[in-house]
Amino acid sequence: MADLPAALPAVHAEDALVSLRGVEKYFGQLHVLQNIDLTVARGEVVVIIGPSGSGKSTLCRTINRLETIDAGVIEVDGRPLPEEGRALARLRADVGMVFQSFNLFAHMTVLQNVVLGQVKAKGVKASTARSTAMELLERVGVADQADKLPSQLSGGQQQRVAIARALAMQPKVMLFDEPTSALDPEMINEVLDVMVGLAHDGMTMLVVTHEMGFARRAAHRVVFMDAGQIVEEADPETFFTAPTSERARDFLSKILTH
Repeated sequence: MADLPAALPAVHAEDALVSLRGVEKYFGQLHVLQNIDLTVARGEVVVIIGPSGSGKSTLCRTINRLETIDAGVIEVDGRPLPEEGRALARLRADVGMVFQSFNLFAHMTVLQNVVLGQVKAKGVKASTARSTAMELLERVGVADQADKLPSQLSGGQQQRVAIARALAMQPKVMLFDEPTSALDPEMINEVLDVMVGLAHDGMTMLVVTHEMGFARRAAHRVVFMDAGQIVEEADPETFFTAPTSERARDFLSKILTH
């Protein structure tokens, strides 16, 4: 990845943008989220790591109600998540999400993919939406691909388009659910570089990832999950050099020595 500016923008813990309190989630008998308390401040970058099956992606998906919860409260910008209807659609415009799979519309050009949500969900004029889309495609480095179909792009390019599409909705927070896990190794850094740029621009981000280098360099805070629980959280330097829990030490010993 490219060299970073000296430091991430400062955040103020009391300025909560996303808040989860006592969140519980079951899949049948499986208790996948257990008494989750987590607050993400405005402008903060929180990276969630942990072994497969620890509940990381489920937690991420509850924040825009792609997964419902069985108990607890989730608030975005001081408001509880709406149940359904227009209020939920507005929430999802405020909470951008980038998935493992790119979820682009295959029959639309790159430009059309980034324009669509602005026009349909936000009522933006088509000409304004196109201008915004081109600016964002330029920002993520794929403006020269605007007239192509997604199938004509590499995986890394498609994921950068997906990021531009989410940004076009002017979200208050961006959720990333393992955004590089489906990419070939040489394409990972081009996506992480875009995410690092967003972090330094002050975008509030919650990122589920296996990329420890990104966690070290672009997070204000690392949250370690295991077996549906938040086991430990700390700034990256503290977490990676002096984890306090045996589970975190064991996890890091396995992934950092390969």
